[in-house]
Amino acid sequence: MASSSSALSRLSNLRGHLHPSHSNKGGVGFIKISPEVSEALSNGYAVVALESTIISHGMPYPKNLETAREVEAVVRENGAVPATIAILDGIPCVGLSMEELEKLANLGPRAQKTARRDIAHVVATGGNGATTVSATMFFASMVGIPLFVTGGIGGVHRHGEHTMDISSDLTELGRTPVAVISAGVKSILDVPRTLEYLGVCVAAYRTNEFPAFFSETSGCKVPCRIDTPEDCAQLIDANLKLELGTGILIAVPIPKEHAASGRLIESAIKRALEEARDKNIIGNAATPFLLARVNELTGGASLASNIALVKNNALVGAKISVALAQIKERENKGGVKTTL
Repeated sequence: MASSSSALSRLSNLRGHLHPSHSNKGGVGFIKISPEVSEALSNGYAVVALESTIISHGMPYPKNLETAREVEAVVRENGAVPATIAILDGIPCVGLSMEELEKLANLGPRAQKTARRDIAHVVATGGNGATTVSATMFFASMVGIPLFVTGGIGGVHRHGEHTMDISSDLTELGRTPVAVISAGVKSILDVPRTLEYLGVCVAAYRTNEFPAFFSETSGCKVPCRIDTPEDCAQLIDANLKLELGTGILIAVPIPKEHAASGRLIESAIKRALEEARDKNIIGNAATPFLLARVNELTGGASLASNIALVKNNALVGAKISVALAQIKERENKGGVKTTL
């Protein structure tokens, strides 16, 4: 049975590695958990994991640093502790200091975009890695953080039936029990095929339609609608107690007041896709190129929308995390862990 006790057990096993020596440059380091995150996990407080690729590859400096700080502030203002995850000098870090955030923001694209498959290489070579959805989920689950907030997840790329270009985010959701709060699937992807590929619970927050990142709508219905943070927490709690071994995708539409014109965005996406195809930009280089090009073509409208949706996801995610922590607290006070 997954419970706060199992999370604390995993944390206890890592305690000896919270403050590793930095003298082993180039060697294999251990996970470092910041004091703030460590204390929160030890006491059963609400914690929200955050990725770091959005800092290094999502937008230029200093906007990336400003946004990272603002997103962490939104999480704190809504009662949870932010745990931004990255690999710095070969050390996987769960929870970054302001200095570490600034280092990552300054590195920008020089930090390696790190999915699960890249973790061992980045650690072994003492490198700097900005974690994608899959790597962030992996580290969050490893230390017992049940919830992760991002902008949008990856998916099946357009024409994926020919290229087989499918994000590792989808694979990770199928094997790692962490709930992912996102604005759905990036509209540069094939949304229907992505939903068909996913074999996990997909829920939408206060809507019946799956959102498409910049747009509130995608034309695809969801099998599960959830209207409150408490209901989201109950869903996550049930998933953990059932030990299904998979994640949950909770899609939150971009706020209406920040949604860019769908027609403008779609036109820019089509043009950017054609340019990427002409330049043979594929794999993990495709999404950063497409998002940057779409932002150029829309005169910055897509970047503004991107920042707005990430902050909104952080707000919703923090509230869900608080509700989940309250469920655990009630169970602990009652002295009985509920089972299904």
